[in-house]
Order: sequence, then C-alpha cells, then structure tokens
Amino acid sequence: MAAQVLKRRIKVMNTAFRDGFQSVFGARVFTKDFLPAVEAAREAGITHFEAGGGARFQALYFYCNEDAFAMMDAFREAAGPDANLQTLARGINVVGLESQSSDVIEMHPRLFKKHGITTIRNFDALNDVNNLIYSGQCIVDAGLRHEVVVTMMELPPGCSGSHTAEYYESFLREILDAGVPYHSVCFKDASGTAVPSKVYDTIRRARDLLPDDTEIRFHTHETAGASVSAYRAAIEAGVDGIDLAMAPCSGGTAQPDIAVMWHALRGTGYELDLDVDRVMKAELVFKDCMKDYYMPPEATSVEPLIPWSPMPGGALTANTQLMRDHGILDRYPEVIQAMGEVVRRGGFGTSVTPVSQFYFQQAFNNAVIGPWEKIADGYGKMVLGYFGRTPVPADEEIVKIASEQLGLEPNTRPVLELNDEDPSKGIGPARARLEEEGIECTEENIFIAATCKDRGITFLKGQGKTAVRKGAVAREAASQAEGEPASAEGPSHYRVRIDGDDHDVTVSNGEVVVDGRTFAVSIEGVDPDAAPGESRNEETGTTDDKRPERKRDEADGEGTGVHAKLPGSVLRANVAAGDRVDEGAVLFVMEAMKMEIEVQAPRAGRVLAVGAAAGDEVAAGHELARIG
Repeated sequence: MAAQVLKRRIKVMNTAFRDGFQSVFGARVFTKDFLPAVEAAREAGITHFEAGGGARFQALYFYCNEDAFAMMDAFREAAGPDANLQTLARGINVVGLESQSSDVIEMHPRLFKKHGITTIRNFDALNDVNNLIYSGQCIVDAGLRHEVVVTMMELPPGCSGSHTAEYYESFLREILDAGVPYHSVCFKDASGTAVPSKVYDTIRRARDLLPDDTEIRFHTHETAGASVSAYRAAIEAGVDGIDLAMAPCSGGTAQPDIAVMWHALRGTGYELDLDVDRVMKAELVFKDCMKDYYMPPEATSVEPLIPWSPMPGGALTANTQLMRDHGILDRYPEVIQAMGEVVRRGGFGTSVTPVSQFYFQQAFNNAVIGPWEKIADGYGKMVLGYFGRTPVPADEEIVKIASEQLGLEPNTRPVLELNDEDPSKGIGPARARLEEEGIECTEENIFIAATCKDRGITFLKGQGKTAVRKGAVAREAASQAEGEPASAEGPSHYRVRIDGDDHDVTVSNGEVVVDGRTFAVSIEGVDPDAAPGESRNEETGTTDDKRPERKRDEADGEGTGVHAKLPGSVLRANVAAGDRVDEGAVLFVMEAMKMEIEVQAPRAGRVLAVGAAAGDEVAAGHELARIG
C-alpha cells in the first residue's frame, strides 16, 4: 500500500466582505444584509476575514449612511470572539484619501482594536518606506498584528524602470533596514497585472531574505484574468497564505473564488486550509443575502485592457458606479484609453488606493476636459512629492504643469513632517469642527471628521443620504445597463428610522420597496412633472415652487456664465446674487468623481444670478452663476 503524501496546506483569508464588496459593488453594501453570510462562513470553519478598512470605511458614511465602527462591532459578533479580523490601511493616509498627521495615525489602530479588529494590513501605494515606519509602529503599539506590504503591479507595455522583482526586493530591504516592526509580510497586487513569473521570482527573493518563520502572503485580483496562475506561482515559490473570496463577490474584479482555487490545486502537492464543501454551503447563504443588489456587468468580467491601463478591481467598479450616477458611463472607454499615459508620466506609483484614484481622476480629466488642461488635485500633489517619493521621478513637463496649476513647489520633505505642521490637519481642527457643529467630541467622531471631512460631518449631523443599488434601484440600474431609458426622476434610496428601528426604503416609478418588500403606490395632489420641492395647486392647475428661492438679477441673460465642467454635487456655494467678486475668486466647491473641484470666477464683477446651492446635483454645462 502506497504511503499517503502529505500536502502543504495554504492559509486563506476570506476577502468577500471587504475587498469583494469594494470590487463588485463599489463598497456600497448595508451591514445587516451580509451578516448572515459572515455567520455561515464562520460555521463553515473560516476564521480569517477581511472585515473593513480601505474604501469600506469612507463608503459607509458616503453611500450607506452607516457608521463603520458599528459595522466592525457587528462583524466581530457575527464572526465570533476567536476570528482574526483584518482591515486595510494606507500608511499615513490610514483610511482616508489624503494623508494624516501623527495624532490621527496613532488614533487609528487604537480605535480599530476597540471595535474588534486584530490585524491591520498596512501599505503605501508609492512604496515609500517613510510612510510605513510611524504608521507600522502605531499598529504594533496598539497591540494589533501588523502585516506590512510591498505593493505590486505590471508596468504598461513599453515602460521600464520599476516594478521588477529586483525593485520589490530592494523595497523589502528598505523596510527591514528601517526597523519597521511587523508580524507578517504581504505582496499586494491590487490590479491583478503582475505576471506570474515575476510573482514567483519576487516571493522566492523574499523567502531567501526573510527569517524562515516569517509568514508571507500574496494578494491579487482576477481583473486581468491571471489570478489563479499568479497564486499558483506564489504558492510554488513558498508563500504561506493567499486571499480568496466567496460568490457572488468573487472572480471578475475581485479575488478568485475559494472553490476555483481549490479546483486549481487538485492533483498538486498543495491544498487549501479549508473544507470546500462547507464553504459552498456558506456561498448559498451569501448569494441569497446579495440577491437584491445590482451586479454591474464590468464586475463579473475579465478586462483584457487592464495590463495597458492598470486599474484595481475596487477602483474600477467604484468609478464606473460614479459614472453611472452622473450619466456619463459612455465615456469610460476614453478614460481607460487615457490612463496608460497618466501612469507612464506619473512616476509609477502602484495602482492601488489612493494612487489608483489619482490615476483615474487625471485620466478622466484628460478625456473629458482635455489632455493636461486640468490637473487633478491628488495626481498633481503626488507628482510634486506631497504623498511621498514616487518609485521613479515623474515626467518633468507634468511636474511643471502641476506646479503651475496647483500653485505648489515640488516637495522633498517627509510627508509626515508637513502634515504635523499643517494647521488644517489633526485632532485639533477635527475637534473644533465638531464643536462648531454641535456634535459630541468622541474619539470616533473626531476620527470620522478627520478622515471623511465634510461628508463625515454631514453623516454625524444626521443628514447623510444613501446611494446603494438595491431593490428598485438595482432594477433601474439593470434596465439602464440593458439600454432602456431611465425614469425621469430616477430612484431615491433612504434609510428611515421608525420606532427606533432602521428600514431601507426605495421610491421609484410609483413603487416603494421597504426592506425588500415591494408596494405599488399612488400619490394624489402631487404633480408628477414638478421638480423636487414643488407642489401642484389642484384648484388652479398651477405648480407652486416650495424650494428655497434662488435670487436672480433682472439682467439674468447678460454677463458671463460660470458653468460646471463636470457633473457632480455642490459641496459649498460661497456667493449670493449681488455679491462683488474678484477674478479667480472661488465661487463654488464641487465634488465630482471623488474630487473636490474649485469653480473660480472667470472675471471680476457683480454676481447677477446664482443657479445652484449646496447639496444640488448638477450636470456638466449647468450654469452655476452669472457675473456682470
């Protein structure tokens, strides 16, 4: 009788409930909907979960009108006391899109530990070790496991100078030489573009460099269609653990499914450290949990163009969802086409949040506004050194354009020093803003204000809105994806509290969906053609506008119009009709494609009319004001 060959067991972290949500649904998922699937995964024997951080922190405040700390508490209860709950952090950015000061960085792991987290995977998109030293020390000092990261991607064809196995080994040596404390090391390929042979070479070099007992993990996505091959290469090179997901949040823009990887390892000397039959039962529960959510078609497919324009799965669907919101998804191919040049000339920062968002924003501006006519704030600050040192110097011409447009000189100082000197950053300004708004100054609220800015304050004031494609909203999105015209008003999604209980309510086309139950309704006394805020007088047949009055001058048709260049929402309106303004004065601050955009006066003069207020959604070309 032949002796049974023992297989090497590969550890698995289940990413379905963080990276899966981000990659498939743009991170827009309500907490109560997925907790039964977490419980089912626990019963299936899964003990390692990605449970938050990354875009799943801000998205809960921005789109779900939920508290991320409450979500972490609920996740811990569902996963059990012994589960390893892991979150994702962006070095000195922690869980924000902009970098933070030392006091906020120190607060981050303490709060996350308080709310049930045990491990933080910590990366810097530029692979600048200076952004990992202090943030990593804070994680360890808080009593959490620190998984330090080397970020990976493949350069677009025709590019060279970075992102080789030698480069990754050199950066790992920098981490070791800097004395960054760590418990494990992860090689993170958010775009799924690193070729398998390079993955193998990188892991082999790391295994030779690190102590024998060091846990090494590898993370990738299926976006480019090479994830299973890359995982096989990493396993054969000696990696200890990999990241996998469960359907429906697997494959496509997410990680490959646990079952897919189990199948790919059959007949080899390796096996997953899971019972796949039990996991498949948990997947049935998860599919049922997510059945009412809209699944964008790009989330389920492999995109062959990704190696030319490396875009992480999470950023891809988050941005296509935003483009759907603004009715400009037809411009997406142009944006992806423009992205290769943006990466090539930007210094080869790894395409992972926030750099992937900077790349997309700049490619969007180049495609929609014109090549390099508008430097996105994040992209410009990156090439100028305000996020750290890029792997190679950015293109000199782009640095010059960014410096001129943003009014900033290139920076070579450590970013943390700049942030600690910045009077607008840190706990102090966040606390002051809370006090100004009459909001309780808990540590959680301070952290929300510091990392989520105005939209965090909006949530804390109880004025948050939801933008989740579920129920009627999902059906509306699906019909538009299939080419059917959208309704005139479009669906509205609300989180309503009744007698202390939260309910999901969607209103669309004479239909109300409450917690998944659909009701047909008719509303009498309201003109269906009236704009929001208007009501119809049944006696006269006229429409009364109940919205706040927008003051307009008699000379409304004269003067110079100030128009929105991009579709988006108005964050702040700084002028009123009758005000006198100087050329270049900031009239409005808009949010478009996760960018804050200042709209400036093209000339000096008097404001004749104001056509938008804070909170308004406006289309590209909308007249925001008129100056005479």
